[in-house]
Amino acid sequence: MESRSGFEGLPRSAAGPYNPWLIAVIVSIATFMEVLDTTIANVALRHIAGSLGASLDQSTYVTTSYLVSNAIVLPISGWLASVVGRKRFYMSCVALFTASSVMCGFSTSLTMLLVFRVIQGFGGGGLAPVEQSMFADTFPESKRAMAFAIYGLTVVTAPAIGPMIGGWITDNYSWHWVFFMNLPMGLLSLALTGYFVSDSPQMVKDREALLAKGLKVDYVGFGLIALGFGALQIVLDKYQRFDGFSSNFICAFAAVSAASLILLVFWELRNKQPIMNLRLFSRPAFAISCAVMFIFGFVINSTTQLLPQLTQELLGYDATKAGLTLGVGGLISLVVMPVAGFLPSLIQPKWLVMIALAGTGYALWSSAGLDINMSFATISISRMLQVMWMPLLFVSLSTVQFVGVPPEQNSNASAIINMMRNLGGGFGVSLATTLLARRQQFHNARLAVHITPYNGYGAGVSLLAISRAVTSQASIMSYLDVFTALGWIALVMCPLCLLLPKVPKGTVSAA
Repeated sequence: MESRSGFEGLPRSAAGPYNPWLIAVIVSIATFMEVLDTTIANVALRHIAGSLGASLDQSTYVTTSYLVSNAIVLPISGWLASVVGRKRFYMSCVALFTASSVMCGFSTSLTMLLVFRVIQGFGGGGLAPVEQSMFADTFPESKRAMAFAIYGLTVVTAPAIGPMIGGWITDNYSWHWVFFMNLPMGLLSLALTGYFVSDSPQMVKDREALLAKGLKVDYVGFGLIALGFGALQIVLDKYQRFDGFSSNFICAFAAVSAASLILLVFWELRNKQPIMNLRLFSRPAFAISCAVMFIFGFVINSTTQLLPQLTQELLGYDATKAGLTLGVGGLISLVVMPVAGFLPSLIQPKWLVMIALAGTGYALWSSAGLDINMSFATISISRMLQVMWMPLLFVSLSTVQFVGVPPEQNSNASAIINMMRNLGGGFGVSLATTLLARRQQFHNARLAVHITPYNGYGAGVSLLAISRAVTSQASIMSYLDVFTALGWIALVMCPLCLLLPKVPKGTVSAA
């Protein structure tokens, strides 16, 4: 057994008698599996639609159904872990996610697949928040940066390599294996967690004390969360397809979401046993960290969805090659993550978060120099420059987001922060998709005005060829407009980092 020097005196540690670094690796397995699954199915949607006799539009419900149930569970996972027991709740989530993944693979109809995707979302929603609370409770502040660097490998790398793996599987085997591949990882996670991870005596005591008071389930809060976040996710996913607020469907769901979430705030702040502890937002470090994490999800989810779409539609890449353009970013994340875990010992985390936002913003903003004739190497390097800053942002933010949060609230804090990341992703994809469509209309109209017999498009050039050239050029320009807008969003967020608290010198050091 390795020395655990520096880990003593942590009453809520999940490591028990074992080395905390071993626990860090073990609990990262399930998050890697879950985060991977949120992106890996995207490139298989066309195959799923064809296999199940559904339209491509209907196949997008495979993604939506998962995100809706995931959004409902995320904010309440901290409360559920406190009531059920952290280890028991975590293993239940892994088991539910794994079993439903297998059933997704066996699905013979779209309805069957959607039912099990909803169940899969319920299981996946509880994984990341519980794991982050385990990290916060198992590692002292002096080692937390490097610990979250290990965890960050799953959060940053999985979305990058997911489309690459999904593309290769669907091109060479079958979309069913996109879901079957979760089985060995899920079983491995369950076995290792059951043997090595534990609930500390302090956590058992806290749970018993909570139950002894007479547990009052916040049914109203849960209902408002399910209604508010479920409706919001549907609005974000369908906004562009249903033509925004000109659609009665979008207006109705937006109204339900807004009313539910406003009522939720008032209800939870007055409730003595809230299912979602909104009082945590009174702590500046936590509130600002949530805002930055929202932008993190906003940018990385948007670019992860748009880049394979661009390469397949405009450059003619197949699913495998489109995924490879993201794989370069995953590789650079592997290289940068250990450095990101060490730097907070030398530089204040608030400055590192600002540098990461600025670097990401500049890389996206500079993407405006790409064109329709870009090579595979050019677009891969552009992606690498975009995501190389994400490990630095994630790890540095993780060292300050729990400042001022009582240890017993770590699970609730993790749940809310992960919810903000997912919400950011939902808003980002919705905004990017809407902006992409509108800018494409704008560029199409602007370019078409200049097509006359006097500027080189005369005899011998078919109208079809001219139309294709205009459409392709308008499409690439619209993608570049979206990347530029995302870059400005990241840059505008930089001054907010100045409000993050300073971490006392010597508190954060490399493990």
